[in-house]
Amino acid sequence: MKLQIWSAAVCVLMIGCGQANEPAERTDRAPRPDLSGMWSDPPATAVDDFCFMTCTDEGITRLNALLDDPANDSRSYQELSREAARYQREEYIRPRLTQEAAKAFPLDPADDPGFLHCEPWGFARQIFAPHQMEVRQNDAGIEIRYAEWDGRRTIYLDDRSRSASQPASPMGYSVGRYEGDALVVETSAVTANLVGIFPTWFKHGDQLRAVERYTRTADGSRLELTVTMEDPQNLRQPLQFRKAWVWAPDEQIFPYTSCERPTEFKKEGNQP
Repeated sequence: MKLQIWSAAVCVLMIGCGQANEPAERTDRAPRPDLSGMWSDPPATAVDDFCFMTCTDEGITRLNALLDDPANDSRSYQELSREAARYQREEYIRPRLTQEAAKAFPLDPADDPGFLHCEPWGFARQIFAPHQMEVRQNDAGIEIRYAEWDGRRTIYLDDRSRSASQPASPMGYSVGRYEGDALVVETSAVTANLVGIFPTWFKHGDQLRAVERYTRTADGSRLELTVTMEDPQNLRQPLQFRKAWVWAPDEQIFPYTSCERPTEFKKEGNQP
């Protein structure tokens, strides 16, 4: 079974592939892609199950190879998926970390500041968060609201630059532009935090820079993200991740009130 990497053709693998509302017709001379609305968990496909939080092209390629090998016919998809995830972690991500960052990779769950201190997720975790994400577009900017921690961010589209007096923040400073059918966002000024979602996560420094590229499939049912991250403090080479959401106009985001600081926990170490 060959998995296609991030194309509209992935619908053929879906358990259900509903039709999305058609984007509203624009009357200005420079139409922009309509990404607005509520998005949530990705479609129920093999590739999206593997990439539910995030994934890499290398991980998908490895999974394809495992699925295509007749020697694996008796092995379950879940087992093959875990093997591909280990390959992605150890053969793609780890070699691109600095020596110091690799020592603590992957991070122990007990070192998560969200778990220990109820600290909301920063930019490099929120963009991979599961469940709902609401996008609101206007000519000056884009507002994104995430279900995890009820996180909010603004992406400026009016060519403004960050003031020298504006401090770095957990969600950083984001400026965007439209390139054809894509929204391209550049983010910097992010305070040191974590990249990714358990169990493939690592620390990043305050020099993190990211370029996100969002596109909506032709039928409107799927929003796809490709993000490239650079961090001279923790990365030898840039890392590229992928994620997708499905159109979910009936879902809602509620205030985040469920966090409780733990009183007892046991560290597991950082061994995968």
